[in-house]
Amino acid sequence: MSRPSIAALASHAAQGQRLVMVTCYDYASARIIDRTSIPLVLVGDSLGMVSQGGDSTLHVTVDDIVYHTRAVVRGATHQLVVADLPFMSYATEAMALTNAARLLAEGGAQSVKLEGGVTVAPTVRRLVELGIPVMGHLGFTPQSVNLIGTRVQAKTAPAATALLRDALALQAAGAWAIVLELVPRELAAAVTARLDIPTIGIGAGPDCDGEVQVWHDVLGLYDDFVPRHTKRYRTLSADIAEALEELAADVRSGSFPEAQNYSSVDPDVIAQAVAALEA
Repeated sequence: MSRPSIAALASHAAQGQRLVMVTCYDYASARIIDRTSIPLVLVGDSLGMVSQGGDSTLHVTVDDIVYHTRAVVRGATHQLVVADLPFMSYATEAMALTNAARLLAEGGAQSVKLEGGVTVAPTVRRLVELGIPVMGHLGFTPQSVNLIGTRVQAKTAPAATALLRDALALQAAGAWAIVLELVPRELAAAVTARLDIPTIGIGAGPDCDGEVQVWHDVLGLYDDFVPRHTKRYRTLSADIAEALEELAADVRSGSFPEAQNYSSVDPDVIAQAVAALEA
């Protein structure tokens, strides 16, 4: 099975088949996703927090995204891979073209994602004109965290109107899908109803055309915080810690490694080696 095309994903959404997207940042995780029916993978700048331990996405570089995208593309061979353009990497049209091209040519992504609406629409249009598929991102936009804070966006009529205009501008510019993050359900539904392209929600309710979630959140790889917009399907951090404690106990007791975990050679070979060394 090959990667799904953007046209196929749009067709599925138009037929009422909700799209599923998860973040991914490394080869091993991508190999697991490759065994599933999930069609979309996002190499998000959220790696700045969940993989690099930062308190925001702002320090993530284009080099970081290229590096992680390359690893994910090698592992996720049946998914369409979307890579984030990080903070200030598309501040000008020229920067956007250069950096988006790197994500596709060097990283191997099939699409880029960027934040913003009306203000970035001309950049989106130019990227699309040059053959670079673009996914938009509206609502809570993590790269603007210092300006807007971490909270639900567009809860007033003027703000909701502005977001609707942003969504329509992105569509007109050629974006093939839009992520709606942390917006009221009713607004997400209104945006979805007015667009011909798919919407993918996160903390935006069930009326979007799809849903994106962070790998570490849904698998419980962190146990200190569960975002409201997440459903934790497993608590793997506890399982992993338990497995590592079992390993530590076996090593300390001498019960690991066992014979099947290593190879042996005729003792005479070692004796000859030692004799030659001491000669």
